[in-house]
Amino acid sequence: MLGFDIFVLALLVLLVLLVIAAVKIVSQGYNYTVERFGRYTRTLRPGLTLIIPFIDRIGRKINMMEQVVDVPSQEVITRDNAMVRVDGVVFFQVLEAAQASYEVTNLDVAILALTMTNIRTVMGSMDLDKLLSERDEINHRLLKVVDDATHNWGVKVTRIEIKDIEPPRDLVDSMARQMKAERDKRAAILVAEGERQAAILSAEGAKQAQILAAEGRREAAYRDAEAREREAEAEAKATTMVSEAISRGNVQAINYFVANNYIGALKALAEAENQKVLILPIEASSVIGAIAGVSEIAREAFGGAGGDQPQPKPQGAPRGRAGGSVPSV
Repeated sequence: MLGFDIFVLALLVLLVLLVIAAVKIVSQGYNYTVERFGRYTRTLRPGLTLIIPFIDRIGRKINMMEQVVDVPSQEVITRDNAMVRVDGVVFFQVLEAAQASYEVTNLDVAILALTMTNIRTVMGSMDLDKLLSERDEINHRLLKVVDDATHNWGVKVTRIEIKDIEPPRDLVDSMARQMKAERDKRAAILVAEGERQAAILSAEGAKQAQILAAEGRREAAYRDAEAREREAEAEAKATTMVSEAISRGNVQAINYFVANNYIGALKALAEAENQKVLILPIEASSVIGAIAGVSEIAREAFGGAGGDQPQPKPQGAPRGRAGGSVPSV
């Protein structure tokens, strides 16, 4: 019985070892290649899988996640013979585990070497100014070249980014002076343009002001002419009315006309700015007589309307004048 127990125990241990050797757990983000007698047979996906113990074995464990490789700094000579130092970074992802395992040795080193070589090729065919200003184009060209080259390795290069481009110090100083001169030029152009626009606007404003002033003078002249025309019409109408009154035998109308102009002339002399004292060869009684003549005309006009007829003077009686009054016509 003792020998049988030992056999059973050994058989159980062998079964456990077989199960352990046959069961393989693949982590998420990885693929395992299976080799049978040293020859690739299949790829194990993430999860629990079985292989034939002692016949099949795990060949390579490939990381299927996106990976990053730093490109070390290197010197590049541009097309215009300027030396710059360049570094970058490469992002890639393995799509086919079998090709990445058996088509290339040391995948990371191969991708790094390929990237560094193409950086020198692409950037060496460009001028320095274009090199500094068109990084997107450089990244695009590098990505296309490296991705085509790694296609047979089962790898997809997703991005290539140039991190730093360092020109020599003397070249940087020259570029700074050139940039400063260019900005000074732009500032001078902007100042000149601003002065030009200001001069144009000032001239336009002066032109509009002169046009408006001319229009104002024209309007004022038109108004003055119209006022003078109205005044002349009124004067002509008054003269016509006086003439008609005289023709009807009303001598007081001409007296009123002369007295009114006489008073107006005295008023104009009295209101003159350069006159403080009036010394004229006239008498105050003449002014009073003129006013009396106007009053007499008013009484005759309004008295006739009210029904009070003035008493006729005796025939042949001499017609007197107030002392100094305006002579009657």
